[in-house]
Amino acid sequence: MTTNYTVTVLGLGAMGLPMATRLASKLTVHGFDIAEPRLKLAAEAGITTFSSAQAAAKGADAILLAVRNGQQLTEVLFGENGVAPILDQGSVVILTSTVGTEAIPATVERLAEYGVELVDAPLSGGPVRAGGGDLLIVVGATPSAREQAAPVLDLLASTLSVVGDKPGDGQALKTVNQLLCGVHIAAAAEALALADALGLDQAKTLAALEAGAAGSFMLSNRGPRILEAYTTSGAEVLSRLDIFVKDMGIVGKAARAAGLAAPVAAAAEQLYLLGQAQGLAASDDSAVIKVVAPTRRHAG
Repeated sequence: MTTNYTVTVLGLGAMGLPMATRLASKLTVHGFDIAEPRLKLAAEAGITTFSSAQAAAKGADAILLAVRNGQQLTEVLFGENGVAPILDQGSVVILTSTVGTEAIPATVERLAEYGVELVDAPLSGGPVRAGGGDLLIVVGATPSAREQAAPVLDLLASTLSVVGDKPGDGQALKTVNQLLCGVHIAAAAEALALADALGLDQAKTLAALEAGAAGSFMLSNRGPRILEAYTTSGAEVLSRLDIFVKDMGIVGKAARAAGLAAPVAAAAEQLYLLGQAQGLAASDDSAVIKVVAPTRRHAG
């Protein structure tokens, strides 16, 4: 363990906890989450946990934020019990969440008052890859901030793409990424629903599609889970459907601000919104097939 570098992970959820566990293999890791069960799991994984975000963040070289949206970002940093005022000058805040570009400029400006830089580093890969240091991380940050954050980013990423020297660049690229991911999942669900409606075996259809020009990472990753959506327990929740409600909302807002038509993204967003309205918000995002086809027509 490298004891002279401390990273505090704030948010020990589905992504935060495996990231904290991965980081603890080499660095000193402090952790905090508002949910007591997550704190217990973190402690069992060898993370030093604290009763408040401020206590966990005190003296850290880097703060890794795994928050849900821009509102939580602001609250964690600058709210009544926000950590920004107690951070050491020269430390960095590493934002791993997808919150969109809108919240970034004000966050950068307010952190600068405390001598702290923001590393805009949204990531992709899911909990399993997070625990193995196999994430894709896209980074927008100054060279000095990237250097300060390097011990954390290097442990978490198998692919680290620096897309710009200013915070917000990472969020912009992640917005583009989420447009494609959200559309791919919706399209895969629609295709497999059509296969079923045509009387085809869905599993055999999926295998055939994966081997051809229609294959993609998202089809191979979500396809099996899409087929599990109709089982009694549904697919294991690795990425909640309402995450794509949020992310496709970010995509749509960005496209409108840029004066760009994005009709395919808008159609996909409506499927996720319908899924949320139908009570599927906490289900795996693969459950979007149940919006297209509420029940299967043919036995598996």
